[in-house]
Amino acid sequence: MSGYTATIRPPASYTTGLKRQQLASGYAYQGDTNTRDYEEYHLISIEIGGSPDSPQNLWPEPYAGSDGAKTKDKVENKLHDLVCSGQLSLATAQDAIATDW
Repeated sequence: MSGYTATIRPPASYTTGLKRQQLASGYAYQGDTNTRDYEEYHLISIEIGGSPDSPQNLWPEPYAGSDGAKTKDKVENKLHDLVCSGQLSLATAQDAIATDW
């Protein structure tokens, strides 16, 4: 269903606060703690069943680098398409993104 994730995505006030906490605790790319340089990202994306608001599923992903947030969007969309078309099981997609990113 197109647009579903927008209906369950946590508000920016929640994700920005969590991002600040995570960056302050030492989770930062090359020491960069500027929140604008990160997207609070779902380890397992909402579109393949990841928890929308669990701190265990959210982490600050830098925009910088070849494996940054923009690249992961493309991978998530491909996994979603493969699951929806029946070419890949949901469990396999979730495991792939959670263990190899």
